Amino acid sequence: MSLARLRSGFEWLLEVITMFLVVSLAVVVLLGVTFRFAGNALSWYDEVAAVMLAWVTYYGAALAALKRGHISVPGLVYAQPRPVRMILVVIGEVIILGFFVMLAVYGVHVIGIIGGSTLVSVPIPVWVTQSTIPIGAGLYVIAELINLPTIMREAWHGKAPPSELDIVEELQ
Repeated sequence: MSLARLRSGFEWLLEVITMFLVVSLAVVVLLGVTFRFAGNALSWYDEVAAVMLAWVTYYGAALAALKRGHISVPGLVYAQPRPVRMILVVIGEVIILGFFVMLAVYGVHVIGIIGGSTLVSVPIPVWVTQSTIPIGAGLYVIAELINLPTIMREAWHGKAPPSELDIVEELQ
């Protein structure tokens, strides 16, 4: 399987999951607002909506990482000579990957600690709701690793991502 096919399939999976979560969150929020307006506030609405927002955040962050949509300073990096540029890119990737690997490891650790608890308003185990931390971090790492060959190639050749070319040209 080629890297391009893997990336395409992974992107499709993240898009489907993220769209499902966004639509589900919208439905929960609309239900909560409707019931509250009718004078019958749902006891579980706030807690479930907060958990769903966290899920959207983690899965959406992984999708943004795959699409290379997170904030960065490519103009500064790509304006540097090749040796400095490569060092900056490698340091940046090591920091990103290290942080998300650490987040995944400690996310699993936290789940082990709170494993027997449930949400206050509904009998859903907290480990289910908090599983998004290590899963989302793992997905982010996968997205970064899929992009890594392209990132390194662009850094080597001094070619900024297409969306950032105008910024790099202004700095040169």
